Amino acid sequence: MQQNSPSAKQEWQNNWTLVLAASLGFSFFTVLLAATGLFMGPLAEEFGWSRTLLSSGPSIATIMTALLGPFLGMLIDRFGTRRVALPGLLLTTASIASFSLLNGTQAQWIMLWVIFGVVSVTIKSTAWTTAVVGVFQTSRGLALGLTLAGTAVAQSVVPPLGNFLVTEFGWRAGFVWLALGWGGITFIMCVLFLYDLRDRQRTQAKQTSSQASASTASQTPLPGLTIPQAWRDSALWRLAISNFVVMMLTMGLSVHLFPILTEAGVSRANAAWLVGLAGLAGIAGKLITGVLLDRYRPNWVGGLTLAAASVTFALLLDGIRSPGLILFALLVNGYAAGTKTHITGFLTASYAGMKNFGTIYGVMASLMALAAGMGPMLAGLIYDGTGDYRWFLIAGAVGCALGGVLIMSMPRYPDWQQAETSEQ
Repeated sequence: MQQNSPSAKQEWQNNWTLVLAASLGFSFFTVLLAATGLFMGPLAEEFGWSRTLLSSGPSIATIMTALLGPFLGMLIDRFGTRRVALPGLLLTTASIASFSLLNGTQAQWIMLWVIFGVVSVTIKSTAWTTAVVGVFQTSRGLALGLTLAGTAVAQSVVPPLGNFLVTEFGWRAGFVWLALGWGGITFIMCVLFLYDLRDRQRTQAKQTSSQASASTASQTPLPGLTIPQAWRDSALWRLAISNFVVMMLTMGLSVHLFPILTEAGVSRANAAWLVGLAGLAGIAGKLITGVLLDRYRPNWVGGLTLAAASVTFALLLDGIRSPGLILFALLVNGYAAGTKTHITGFLTASYAGMKNFGTIYGVMASLMALAAGMGPMLAGLIYDGTGDYRWFLIAGAVGCALGGVLIMSMPRYPDWQQAETSEQ
């Protein structure tokens, strides 16, 4: 723990509302993606669209956020989270509501997803992670875990809520109410409580200085790596490579998990139950890993957690798996899957500091988005080429183990608080 850091109790007393607002913000980023399946049936029935077209939307949005992620980080480093996320929430709300205007034109469907991908990049994980890690030091891991758990909440709440809205009021009203309801509450909470480190510097400067000196004080540089230094930093390269490989393999497994289970002899009903159970394990993974990151050496916690995903792949191999091992494998997978973004954000802040955190983490987040898009396709290609998932599962076991070792090989991170003090 760093010297002169506030206690965990003090951090939570002063900043719990920030975590609540950030968690709601990140949950709103997931709302449309979590609800897409609910609208497939009604849209296919009304417009005669194929499932290929309907399922293309999330892929389009993922590509857009991957391309624009680093630029978002630069905006956050320049203006702060609040000045980027608040307009982004309004634009994303309008974007989701605009799906209610669909008229059956396929080009309109694609264009609405392109627009959603462009505007929603302002409320992806980079924004909320930057706000939380800049304010929390002693309890950073747990705070980040609770923030990122917002996606799990959305994935749990949106399906029944969205189904109710579509069933009772129709699919057009469903888009509008999900946008205005969830987005409206999130916007109000963020207006009240979303203040990151840069915002607090500005406020403090205005309270203690004249307007002229406040302008100067608000520009006090934060400690951390410059962009050229980050490009040359071996620890960040190890984190990026591990992040990309593990995300690609685990996302491939997540998308193909249902057919893997059914081909292993698990019934469709039990397979659905097991997949849902893995989601609950993901929430536990975020919270438990957050506590461990705050108490023990973070790269060892992160490395062991990511390497544990290799166990899942190994236990699902034909000739090894059994009902009990499948259940254990899915619990391990759910636990580890819930920590990838969490670990990446924590370690990026630890090794890069806050000076250019938004830009650096934006690149990391874009790599995660790219890997998430490639993973399912890789698993599908291997299955089509070989007739089963065996070689994909072997690749997953080896790749996740190596990814964990890369994280564990990272050196101790700098004491950025001491560096900031020495510069003043």
